[in-house]
Amino acid sequence: MTPCFEWFEVLYYWAGLKMYDLVAGRRMLHLSRYYSADESIELFPTLARKGHDRSLKGTVVYYDGQMNDSRLNVGLACTAALVGAAVLNHAEVISIIKDDAGDRIIGARIRDKISGKEFDTFARVVVNAAGPFCDAVRKMADKDAPPMISPSSGVHIVLPDYYSPEGMGLIVPKTKDGRVVFMLPWLGRTIAGTTDSNTPITMLPEPHEDEIQFILDAICDYLNVQVRRGDVLSAWSGIRPLAIDPSAKNTESISRDHVVCEDYPGLVTITGGKWTTYRSMAEDAVNAAVRSGKLKPANGCVTNNLHIVGGNGWDPASFTVLAQQYVRMKKSYGGKIIPGVMDSYISKHLSHAYGTMAERVATIAQNENLGKRLAHGYPFLEAEVAYCARNEYCESAVDFVARRCRLAFLDTDAAGRALPRIIEILASEHKWDKARKKLEFQKAKQFLETFKSSKNAQFHDGKHTGS
Repeated sequence: MTPCFEWFEVLYYWAGLKMYDLVAGRRMLHLSRYYSADESIELFPTLARKGHDRSLKGTVVYYDGQMNDSRLNVGLACTAALVGAAVLNHAEVISIIKDDAGDRIIGARIRDKISGKEFDTFARVVVNAAGPFCDAVRKMADKDAPPMISPSSGVHIVLPDYYSPEGMGLIVPKTKDGRVVFMLPWLGRTIAGTTDSNTPITMLPEPHEDEIQFILDAICDYLNVQVRRGDVLSAWSGIRPLAIDPSAKNTESISRDHVVCEDYPGLVTITGGKWTTYRSMAEDAVNAAVRSGKLKPANGCVTNNLHIVGGNGWDPASFTVLAQQYVRMKKSYGGKIIPGVMDSYISKHLSHAYGTMAERVATIAQNENLGKRLAHGYPFLEAEVAYCARNEYCESAVDFVARRCRLAFLDTDAAGRALPRIIEILASEHKWDKARKKLEFQKAKQFLETFKSSKNAQFHDGKHTGS
């Protein structure tokens, strides 16, 4: 929903979004349309009727898709493994291996960060898809390589669900200082963003208090809810790898599109781009690798027909099978086993997060007494931790709270409270000793401190002092 406070805005956005519908063609989700001020308030009760001494003339609504990126990301790794890739996480490249003449890259030296072991691995082509870190890999091959990344930090905050109605978000394409602001329902809460500022490249970027405040101030203008810093459940900063094409004459051409290049023989780098176009990015990178290594694939690109693991045979009603056929067996504090309902909130979550693999998670919840929720008010189950440890390369507590489920990003404090139980389950799956459990707890706590929930806040505004 795009709020319009002038009639010319109504016309401008309506016409623009009709063009959007036209370009989408067959892939269009639904037609965009105009709603009057009254209809808009009915659809979005927290929307303000007045803003900057102007009254709402109506809104233009268009449709977009949404995904849970942590689930899609791990789904890609598991799908790759299923079709024959050797997958290794928690591994870093420490140096590049060149052939005897030093003309071509033929492999890399890898350090397994869990065992500490190092080993060499060889390939006819190396693809560097290290996101914002891709320049570090290029510099291993050629210390004089010009940078390709112009890193930009984007901060997002998560607010309670009552900030936005289910299924309807708010986007303001141009705020009073020219930025884009959005507020969307996401995984049962509301996500708001975003900022765009230059940043150094670090492993654990943190949001600044003024960036969080900027987002709160920006959405405040469009809502009739009291927007409070204390409502922020989680706030984080991510690094966008905006790409500069090294072969471009003009260095100003920083792009949100992707760039594929081979500036050292045997090393194909892909960077830039975004989730929306990730399949076409991958196709371009693999095509470049095929050319670089003079490979002879038996067929062309198959991505158009390749489902992510759990996607084949899934349909939106799949969750009903979970709700009807499974129970959650929960261990009480006294050690008694109590059956719990697999309600539609939990079964929808499992179905959306795991696709057709959800039944395997539900089976663990039922047969291994791991049916309890990990955090009050969230649908994540203990069974998911065991399932991810067995089937999704989940090797640490941070892996689970941030990269298998999105709890750290949805509610940092709830993630902190769930840690002891998550670590207990992972410890029994991976046979951890006491020292490893303690280390996992410390690492996860340190990780969660980079998320600025209201409890983690570094500010003082009279009403609320963060520690």
